[in-house]
Amino acid sequence: MAVFTSVDEDTAQGLLDTLGLGRLHSLTGIPAGIENSNFFLDCDAGRFVLTLFERLTHAQLPFYLGLMQHLAAKGLPVPAPQADAAGRSLFTLEGKPAAVVTRLRGAHQLAPDRFHCEQLGHTLARLHLAVADFPLRQPNLRGLAWWQQTVPPLLTHLDAERAALLADELRFQTELAATPAFAELPQGAIHADLFRDNALFEGLPGREQLCGVFDFYFAGVDCLLFDLAVCLNDWCIDLASGRLDEARASALVAAYERERRLSGTEHRLLPTLLRAAALRFWISRLADWHQPREASLLKPHDPTHFERVLRERRALAWHAL
Repeated sequence: MAVFTSVDEDTAQGLLDTLGLGRLHSLTGIPAGIENSNFFLDCDAGRFVLTLFERLTHAQLPFYLGLMQHLAAKGLPVPAPQADAAGRSLFTLEGKPAAVVTRLRGAHQLAPDRFHCEQLGHTLARLHLAVADFPLRQPNLRGLAWWQQTVPPLLTHLDAERAALLADELRFQTELAATPAFAELPQGAIHADLFRDNALFEGLPGREQLCGVFDFYFAGVDCLLFDLAVCLNDWCIDLASGRLDEARASALVAAYERERRLSGTEHRLLPTLLRAAALRFWISRLADWHQPREASLLKPHDPTHFERVLRERRALAWHAL
């Protein structure tokens, strides 16, 4: 959510006119995140988020916008894309694909406890059940094929020990993806980036309720278990060491399974998917760190965090194949 492309108030007002949302009150760039240009947009009709997509194309975006519309229609607490009189929710601003979605209430819970993790597990399972009849298909664009393409240029930026670790884990995950067990994993449209800063809570301290999940622009069709692994690696770890917090992890998985039971194969492969999820974000953070793009308000994340998480997951020496 950095700002790569600026938008002036006249341009924003033109889009509001197209959507029938009334007069613009304020337009503010959002500094968090590193992928798209995002703005808080307040107007007569309420509070919204304007996104200009810096990498995703007009051809790719109907999947993401359609997924949010599908989930919102099923009662999931997600942003709802706004459409014009012709039913279009995808537009062009400053030469970039653009969309306006509802702005959700609440605030981030950056120090989640078991109570918050239970709610996240419940909501994630509901999301996975809700996509069973979602008709659009698009692969996870940050999945294995992207890892295989992105890693080789990164190896030149790393010392020998880190390069060997990265190459070895990519080899392991490539071999895992070719196994019959991996082929058994249930698939569907997943969020693929449901970190704690992509969820919102509101309520009294200690009794906050999950009221929103957003930023679906890394979503894609992949194994549902990968989504769960991404959440465990962010919501249920000790940040200093990267180790899983067993109490929070157990609470999240138990809440998930009250809605959607994991298969025996999913239970068996969860340790290796935790490694996969750590690898995916180590790669992306390495790419953002060593191959940065210019942007106002951009601050890339430190890649060493997910290197540490990956080492912890590998150190557990689970053998699931």
